[in-house]
Amino acid sequence: MPIEHEAKILDIDPDAMQRLILDKGGQKLGERFMRRYVYDITPGDRSTWIRLRDTGDEITLTVKQITSDAIDGTHEIEVDVDDFAATNALLNVLGFTAKSYQETKRTSFILDGAQVEIDTWPQIPPYLEIEAGSKDEVIRVAGLLGHTEADLTGENTIKIYARYGIDLNTIPELRF
Repeated sequence: MPIEHEAKILDIDPDAMQRLILDKGGQKLGERFMRRYVYDITPGDRSTWIRLRDTGDEITLTVKQITSDAIDGTHEIEVDVDDFAATNALLNVLGFTAKSYQETKRTSFILDGAQVEIDTWPQIPPYLEIEAGSKDEVIRVAGLLGHTEADLTGENTIKIYARYGIDLNTIPELRF
């Protein structure tokens, strides 16, 4: 599976971060509301799952595998699909039942070759996600924004929610 090189900076002020990204030469790509279904591949295995996501611009079906919380610890295979409801129905026929439905808001930027996203999830503070072609590029772009490698986490969303005392696995619908 291809490796994702991404990291998060938690507990950000979205307005201040947006100004900083733009001041550093970033280009705002837009804001969007996203929805997703998450499915277990093997019940109880929290390291690998299926995600069906509608970003408003595209719908993707992804298998994600977490090998570690490092910047390069996530592997994924992703394909485009054209119908959110039909793909969910197809997965159900194949035996995959969504364990949760989740909504998020995202403001997207390009900064010095990296994808930079301000993500807002219900019940937790917003965070910044940086995705680039390598671990070093992620760290470099974080540095442009005044953050060191120590400020970055590669933790998945379940672990981030746990930081705030919330077990995301027990929430079947996460809505605004």
